Amino acid sequence: MADWIYILDPRRDTLDGEPSDRETMLQLAQEEPALELWLGRRNRMEPGDRLWFLFTRPEAVVAAVAEVDEEPRSDDEDPDIPFVVPVTLLTEATKSLYRDPVSRDELSLGQVRSVQKVKPEALPVLLSRAGL
Repeated sequence: MADWIYILDPRRDTLDGEPSDRETMLQLAQEEPALELWLGRRNRMEPGDRLWFLFTRPEAVVAAVAEVDEEPRSDDEDPDIPFVVPVTLLTEATKSLYRDPVSRDELSLGQVRSVQKVKPEALPVLLSRAGL
């Protein structure tokens, strides 16, 4: 199992037309937890991996988590989106992170890319705050 940081910028990214902010992600986790997310490159995600969502605004925090359902695949319907990955938001863990998010400083992140692996030293704090 691998853990990934997936970065969302509420000013640019949307989730089914809704802003990609912490409140929207919490609502989706409670009402419609299955999502398909776009990826700029395939990455080596596998079913069972976790995606930790880092929101960039208004402060950089991880406040939601999902489990990867299937390996990333090409999106033949939209040429602007190279790959999609089906995931399911973990409702209770997302609620925990929403109440007590993990700051970017606690993650030991250097330069941030749209998707990257979680550093081993950051995983215990993520798991603890998510109640996993």
